[in-house]
Amino acid sequence: MRKRNGVLLVVVAAVLSSAAGAEKQKGTAPLKDFQPAGTTDKKNKTQQFDFIFDTTDHEYTCRTKSKIKATDYPVGSEIRYQVDNDKGKLKNASGKETNCTIVRVEQLGPTRTGSPQ
Repeated sequence: MRKRNGVLLVVVAAVLSSAAGAEKQKGTAPLKDFQPAGTTDKKNKTQQFDFIFDTTDHEYTCRTKSKIKATDYPVGSEIRYQVDNDKGKLKNASGKETNCTIVRVEQLGPTRTGSPQ
């Protein structure tokens, strides 16, 4: 029993140290997709939108709850992003900024070169 508790303690310490050492990820990326998410009702009148963009090793889907204009974020345009755990911040080329919540993260695999065998 002590051995299992010791292993559990080491695993928990490793997880906490990696989470504490996580830094904000910042950069620029082309906006891959921009879609409305969900529907509006009397309680939630503001339309939500999903922003999809790629970083060097992840694809993020970030959902906004603030009121924005779809024309401010054309698909393919460059955005500046900042990701901190499940919180995101996006800024378009004209400087308009929106906060969003990361709702999906996909690990991007290494790119394949050459022909399949």
